[in-house]
Amino acid sequence: MAAGDQDRERNRLGARARRYAKVSANVGGVAARVAGSRLRGEGGDRRANAVALKQALGGLKGPVMKVAQLLATIPEALPPEYAQELSQLQMNAPAMGWPFVKRRMRAELGPDWQTGFSEFGRVAAAAASLGQVHRARLSDGTVLACKLQYPDMRSAVEADLVQLRAIFALHRRIERTVDTREIEHEIGSRLREELDYQREGRHMALYAAMLDDEPDIHVPRWFRDLSTERLLCMGWLAGEPLMSFRRAPQETRNRIARNLFTAWWKPFVRYGVIHGDPHPGNYTLAPEGGLNLLDYGCVRIFRPDFVAGVVDLYRALRDDDRALAAAAYAGWGFEDLSDELVDALNIWARFIYRPMLDDRVRSVADGVAPGEYGRAEAEQVRQALKRLGPVRPPREFVFMDRAAIGLGGVFLHLGAELNWHTLFESALAGFDIGRLATRQGAALTAAGLALPE
Repeated sequence: MAAGDQDRERNRLGARARRYAKVSANVGGVAARVAGSRLRGEGGDRRANAVALKQALGGLKGPVMKVAQLLATIPEALPPEYAQELSQLQMNAPAMGWPFVKRRMRAELGPDWQTGFSEFGRVAAAAASLGQVHRARLSDGTVLACKLQYPDMRSAVEADLVQLRAIFALHRRIERTVDTREIEHEIGSRLREELDYQREGRHMALYAAMLDDEPDIHVPRWFRDLSTERLLCMGWLAGEPLMSFRRAPQETRNRIARNLFTAWWKPFVRYGVIHGDPHPGNYTLAPEGGLNLLDYGCVRIFRPDFVAGVVDLYRALRDDDRALAAAAYAGWGFEDLSDELVDALNIWARFIYRPMLDDRVRSVADGVAPGEYGRAEAEQVRQALKRLGPVRPPREFVFMDRAAIGLGGVFLHLGAELNWHTLFESALAGFDIGRLATRQGAALTAAGLALPE
């Protein structure tokens, strides 16, 4: 690295260190305020504290924004006032300029990297929390999307996970409805995985195989030889942003939703794999109307028995079978399952599964205002857990819940109206845990992946 580049890196690291120190102090100040209220026997103003926490974190871009938004979607990971404030955080980062692009490409592909491209966009086509995307063209005319990871993101992620621990410590001072230790471990593991663009490429290859027989769903080709741990090159999929179709004809929006449903539930039921971040920005609509799947950083692979538990819980709620529901929760790893606790967990489960339990054409919210969607159920769970003591959600539950909520949010934005029950029953047809395990093993081996520890 040249001396000038080294100076720029040191300045960047120094600025980040100062920024994190300031945020740590701010989060600590919120914690001290809450602790002081507790010692004085006061309830404290949770809304004011929540606003203060959002302001403390709001000076940061990057991974911590993803963490904060994730926490806002998990019921009782944080109290509702905190979840509402954190959900407003933005994770869009400004793109870095051409000097960064040249440094990153030279570091990953060597000093002659430009000879492999007939064109390479100097301005980023998109920018997000961990990296930015540039449009490029190979000498044979193939158009690529090249995702370049921002500098020193590994240390940034580790620093953000320190902030996550501070958030959870603050939560423990507020109330003890949920034991967040497994949530913390799961978020850390998945966020670290997102830094490995080779792994993301393998996820892409896995999805291409799982959805190979779905002509309406498009997965980009992974260019393995042009990819590294910090550079991901894939085929460019032309398309329009999903949210630009919110006022399209109902059948267009329903078609998008059906493809989204298939792209999410088919890999899960048949292979035990989900896309853990179904954000609208991760999809576009192809010119012929098919669905483009663009991002594969946040992918969760599940044990076959966890998938069986998801299926069993749906059937338990459908058939009003508390014993089967308890067995499903126990199989996931929930402990000390009294009848009261099963009933409390079922409040949230019925909210998640409700559209699929209702055999009719309907919207996901079915008349509930988007801003209120799930809020009443989350409050009911909170009140129940205050009586029953803290519950520790197992690790695998975290991204399953987050993804289900995120997918429902996309359906809400689209205003889709479908018979979700029929779609889900069709997805479950012929479900067998043994066949799932066989398919999963073969697919993961072919993609060079394995079940998480």
